[in-house]
Amino acid sequence: MFKKKTLVVVGAGASCEVDLPDGKKLTSTIAQMLNIELGDFGKLTGGDPAVRETLRIMAIEVAEKNPGGPPANARPYVDAAQMIRDAMPLAESIDNFIDTHKGDASIEGCGKLAIVQSILHAEKESHLYFENIGLNSNIDYKDIQNTWFIEFYQLLTKNCGKEDLAKRFDSLVMIIFNYDRCVEHFLVNSIRTYYGIDAKEAAELVNRIEIYHPYGKVGHLPWQKHKKGGGVIDFGAKTNPAILIKLSEQIRTFTEGTDQGSSEISAIREHVKSSEIVIFLGFAFHALNLKLLKPESGGSKAMCFATAKDISEHDCIIIKKELAKLKPLNVICLRNDLSCSKLFQEYSRSLSYT
Repeated sequence: MFKKKTLVVVGAGASCEVDLPDGKKLTSTIAQMLNIELGDFGKLTGGDPAVRETLRIMAIEVAEKNPGGPPANARPYVDAAQMIRDAMPLAESIDNFIDTHKGDASIEGCGKLAIVQSILHAEKESHLYFENIGLNSNIDYKDIQNTWFIEFYQLLTKNCGKEDLAKRFDSLVMIIFNYDRCVEHFLVNSIRTYYGIDAKEAAELVNRIEIYHPYGKVGHLPWQKHKKGGGVIDFGAKTNPAILIKLSEQIRTFTEGTDQGSSEISAIREHVKSSEIVIFLGFAFHALNLKLLKPESGGSKAMCFATAKDISEHDCIIIKKELAKLKPLNVICLRNDLSCSKLFQEYSRSLSYT
């Protein structure tokens, strides 16, 4: 695999295979986390303890910036939290809701805090999490045997010695629309295990893969390359208010993620343009996300393989037309009857010989 430049686009449905929440489950979790009340003497109750404490500290910091002004008041944050909580059953996603209320700092702040805390909790509860208590600590790969992570890994490393990994990884680009770090966490640990190399060498190899999160992520993993000042946190780790605030600053709304002036967006579109194989996994094909991917001009021809699990045949016809507008495609294999793992099984030979 990956003799040609390969682009893998990962959506929420892909992370579900290792027990991460889809959009509906995430909105439900966020509603619970933001079920916060303002009690007597300004005491906050309910919801997630870390989010609740963070909102209290944020209110104090606002007051401290205005000496001689009114005392700390968490009411605006509580009102925003309750508004998000009450609206979540109606929302397609938390991202859509925050974007609908763009410009409202309290809603954006509460929403992003809850996203970070929810995703970190989900990482810890996922099949990829393990307690890092020694050199032999690792993912229990038996638990993820039937997921696309294993199928993808086998295809990625097929007939590939350690000395050839760097070259193979250089031909791979991943655009991950999720906030979690499942792919990165899996890759560095699986490479370490399979090739019997240390964590530092595995990290250097995986860092060669160009990985983009257009809407941000819940922090960099400790081994990842990142700009100074960026939030860093282990996979599924606990937070405190100071860390939670820093991590929430790395979450982007739809509007922020599709900013035409973003250098990352420009790079993403260039990769879409030049890719020769495009794979969509668990992607919902929302119009805004397709717009984010679309280069100014078509670029080179490519083969496209995509899951469209539980999407109707009629909508699949429409999606195929939209994909054809993205860039020139000589083959579009869009399957609404296949999970992400089954897609790799179904087209293993096609992908192996490209």
